[in-house]
Amino acid sequence: MSVLTRVLGAATAAYGLTTIVYPRALAKPCGLTTASGAVPAGTRTLIAAMGARDIAIGLAMAFADEGKPMRLALAARVASDTADAAAFGLGLPDRSPRPKAAAAALGWAALCAVSTFVRR
Repeated sequence: MSVLTRVLGAATAAYGLTTIVYPRALAKPCGLTTASGAVPAGTRTLIAAMGARDIAIGLAMAFADEGKPMRLALAARVASDTADAAAFGLGLPDRSPRPKAAAAALGWAALCAVSTFVRR
C-alpha cells in the first residue's frame, strides 16, 4: 500500500475524533441541527458512534501490516463510506443536503479505493 493510504487513514481517524468532540462538524452540513444550531441528543449519539467507527478503521489503515490486514482495513473504510453515502443520499430528513453529503462520502470511498493502486 501507499503512503497515501496511511495518510487517508490518519485523516479518517482525525475526522472521527473531530465529530465526537464537535458533532456539529457533521450534523450541520447534513442538515441535522436544530433551528438554533444545536445537535439533538440522539443525533449526537449516532455521530459519536460513526466517529468511533472512523477512528478504529482510520487507525487500522494507518498502522496495519501490508497485505491482507491493510486490504481488510481499506475494505472496511470503502464499505462504511459507501453505506454512509446511501444513508445520507436517501435518508437525511432535509432533502437539500442529500446530494452533497452523499457525494462527500462516496468521494472519500473512491479516494480510499484508488489509494490501493498508488505505489509508495
